[in-house]
Amino acid sequence: MLVVDDTAQIRMLIRLNLELEGHEVDEAADGEECLVRLRDPAAPRPDVVTMDAVMEPRDGWSAVAEIRRDPALADIPVVMVTASVQAHQRARAVQVGVDALVAKPFEPTALIQVVEDLAAAGRPPRGASAAPVRQ
Repeated sequence: MLVVDDTAQIRMLIRLNLELEGHEVDEAADGEECLVRLRDPAAPRPDVVTMDAVMEPRDGWSAVAEIRRDPALADIPVVMVTASVQAHQRARAVQVGVDALVAKPFEPTALIQVVEDLAAAGRPPRGASAAPVRQ
């Protein structure tokens, strides 16, 4: 798993909950660092990426779009964990290729369930994802 968020406390919260469920977790502080880690041939390939939307210097929206454009990364499921869950942002999530949205603040067990479901099933076929919002 790769946890991407510019807030260290959120990364730690997600990381600890995933590790308690037996998952290996890496972290990135923004979308650019995420892409560097995903493209590093020495780094383990994550089963799922959790991605914040609003980060600097590279936000989650553009990072997900770049992941989807890269054939070597396009099949990695992405869960957007964000406070940005209004209708236009859900539509944007579908457009860039987010597989699920989890609203902040989130219940850790609900986030873990979404992540584990995607890890088990893999990325849905193109066009099948509706980027459901989990609260």
